Amino acid sequence: QFVGFANFASLAQDPTVRVSFLNTIVFVVVAVTLQLGIALGLASMLQARTPSWLRVFLRSTFFFPLVLSAASVSIFMRYMFNEQFGVVNWLLSLVGIPAVPWLTSPTASAAVVVLVYVWQNFGFSFLLFLGALTNIPKELHEAANLDGATGWKQFSNVTLPLISPTVLVASVMAIISALQVFDQPYVLTNGGPGDSTRTAVMVIFESAFQQLEFGKASAIGLVLTVLILAVTAL
Repeated sequence: QFVGFANFASLAQDPTVRVSFLNTIVFVVVAVTLQLGIALGLASMLQARTPSWLRVFLRSTFFFPLVLSAASVSIFMRYMFNEQFGVVNWLLSLVGIPAVPWLTSPTASAAVVVLVYVWQNFGFSFLLFLGALTNIPKELHEAANLDGATGWKQFSNVTLPLISPTVLVASVMAIISALQVFDQPYVLTNGGPGDSTRTAVMVIFESAFQQLEFGKASAIGLVLTVLILAVTAL
């Protein structure tokens, strides 16, 4: 039945949709910032201070989580962060810290979703940054040293400008991927507790395949597509 723009009009009045988009945007800001920061930091340290054989080993190690299934990783992490018998709480108990409700507290569950996502995905950005850093001519850093630029000054004035195209590409790809996050929150928390970890793609899935509201799901999907296109264009 053709309903015109009724599905789009109803989205603005649906609290679940509003919360899911807000959760998604907050997730993108936090996860992408952590992902790019960790990737760039590790790439810089490996490029500057490690022998070639260790660099090859760590490069493969950091990239390995990306080739694993997001669902299987999330199932494994759900047991790791279980409040009663999880390894994380067991380790905390060894130093006298009480059990943390990782997957039943709104704040803690959101943090776990972000950490699991970043752990599995930062390897791709890491490889991009490592390749960009490798292509910087050593003469430029030597010249900067002669001019007295060391540490942060050298990084901010020499390294970062030279890899800025790679940073842009990595940022856009990371944002597009994070806007479509589904596996980690669905498997780890099923969007809970409440709607604290429910994302836009989760609402699309629930609307279409659980509530059989395909028009609503398509409308949400189109809004998300326009958001991704807008971010990419910007």
